[in-house]
Amino acid sequence: MDRHISILGMLFVIYHALGLLAGLGLFALLSGIGLFTGDLQAAGILTIIGTALGLFLVVVSLPGFVAGIGLLQRKSWSRIIALIVGFLNLFNVPIGTALGVYTIWALMNPDAERLLSGARAF
Repeated sequence: MDRHISILGMLFVIYHALGLLAGLGLFALLSGIGLFTGDLQAAGILTIIGTALGLFLVVVSLPGFVAGIGLLQRKSWSRIIALIVGFLNLFNVPIGTALGVYTIWALMNPDAERLLSGARAF
């Protein structure tokens, strides 16, 4: 189960880092298009839309990124955050769904709970 938690942590970091990059890229793209048009009103509207959409993607991706780092470091709090994010990922078809199912399968296992709680088996 230790290997599954490591794999899950890496997948969380990679998947949600892509979401963070997409949010920042969307902001830059829409703002750049607005500035490229030369129209002050279009630039303002596209910057507002780019900011809103980019901020949304960053806010949605940040908890998963943090949970992935926590899983890699075997922090006890990471299990709950990863499960919440995993359940929400189920709606992001197809990759998010697969990641959500893997998250639920791996982290609902009693061995994963024990590994992430810091308890030692004797």
